[in-house]
Order: sequence, then C-alpha cells, then structure tokens
Amino acid sequence: MTQMQNEVSSLKFQTGDGWTLAGDIHVGPKPRKAIIISAGTGYPKGFYRHAAGWFADQGAVVLTYDYRGIGDSAPKTLVGSEIDYPDWGLDLSAATDAIEQRFPDLPIAHIAHSAGGKFIGLMPNHAKIQRHAFLSVGTGYFGGHHRRNLPLEMYFWWGMGPYSLARHGYIKPIGGWRGQALPPKLFRTWRRWSHRRSYFQPELKTTLTSKFYNDVASPIRSWVFSDDPIATSKSAQDVVDCYPNAASELITVSPPELGLKHVGHDGAFRKGRTAIWEQVWQFLNS
Repeated sequence: MTQMQNEVSSLKFQTGDGWTLAGDIHVGPKPRKAIIISAGTGYPKGFYRHAAGWFADQGAVVLTYDYRGIGDSAPKTLVGSEIDYPDWGLDLSAATDAIEQRFPDLPIAHIAHSAGGKFIGLMPNHAKIQRHAFLSVGTGYFGGHHRRNLPLEMYFWWGMGPYSLARHGYIKPIGGWRGQALPPKLFRTWRRWSHRRSYFQPELKTTLTSKFYNDVASPIRSWVFSDDPIATSKSAQDVVDCYPNAASELITVSPPELGLKHVGHDGAFRKGRTAIWEQVWQFLNS
C-alpha cells in the first residue's frame, strides 16, 4: 500500500495523580479510529514511530507516549524515585482520556507491547477501549521463557541490576541493558514478580488495591512470535488469563510466515513490519 503523509505533533497530558506525561500524536487522512500504543519496559515512544505512522496512514489517530520515569516523561533524576511498575496503569488510563478528549467521536483501540498489556486491569476507565492487540506481551517469569535466555536474565536481575542500583541509585543503561533508565523501585517490583509463575496476581489481594482485571471485557488478541525468547506461548497465556472475562485469542506466528527472518521480542514494531501491522489493523476494525 502506498504510504500517505501523516502529521505528527507533540503533547503533554496529566495523570490522575498529577504526573505530566509526554506523547506524540500521529494523525492520518480522514481518521476513523483512535489507537493508543503502550510501550514495553524501557522502550521510549520514539521506538514506535514506524508502526504509529503506518496505522495513521490507514486512517487512524495514533498516540504514543512515555510512561512516567521513561524518556520525555522522566524527572531530572531517578535517584530515590518512588515510581513503581503499577503506576504505568495510571499512565495508560491518562493516555486514554487524553486521546478521547482530543478526538471524542472516534472509537478507541489499544496496541500493547510487552509490559504494555499487563496493566489494563489497573485502569478505572478500561471500558473506553474497545479492543486490545497484544504484540509480544508475556510475563517476566523466567520459567516461562526460553531456556537459552536464562543466563542473561539472571545476570540482569542479580548482577548488573544490583550493581547499577548500588553504584548509581537507579538502573542505568550499562552492562548490556539497552533500554531507557529505570526507577529503582520499579526494577525491584519487576524482579520480584518475575521470580514467580503467578507474577503480580498474589498482590491483587494486597498492594494492588485499585484493580479491575475481572471487569475487563474488551476482546484481546495476542500475537506471539516463535523466535521471541520472552513472550512465549506460555508466558503470553499467563497474561491473557489475568483477564478472565475478556474474549481472547492467542496466535503463534513464525517469522517465515510473515516473510521475515527474525521478529524476536521487539521486531513487530520495527520499520517495515507491514505483514504484522496488517493483521493487527484487520483485528482492530473487525
């Protein structure tokens, strides 16, 4: 399909607890749908610009945004930051309100990458989103990942991570961590969850007090790529199971089926992944 020109503009919006977030709006010709793209852990909004531009060209308004503590939504320093993993559910909630306020007549859909699919149940306004497309969304539980990835994960959790906390006071992009800097409390929560198959579910009865996982009813389709060492069929199903009342479907795809040599954990959003995006667009409009 021939690419059309879409307009991109920056915006700031507020969360319910007063945090200012940064986002980019991609507006295509005659938009008929609003789409929010929620990032994986450590990925800045700019990483999703190729996918956002493509969906805008098809006739969408697309919002990419940085969670608090990440990219353009980060404070001056993360040392001593109290930002925690569940706070990103409030950020997704605020992004939903922000795009609704600017485009009130458009139905809202959600594309989630990795961690972006975990926090829908923390959104009090989750019902505003009509459909969720998950791309490489799985838990961080190491037992559900490919075994070849285990040494790297243990190094991250118990080697590089603790060193960076002790040396810098936060997770700095060093020693093999290629993502954005991470707040210290968020890292510890992520590590704690990733050491159990149930992930965050035990905390739904304790610390995760504002929760709507059983209330989410919008359909979910989750794409898993066979060469992704993290979002495997097992770990992806564990996330989908957190939304028991949402109609869901898990699809496993190999790169050759898409005409690709490699997809991995983040390849679904890299430039030129049209074969994947077309499937997502069809689902969001079905």
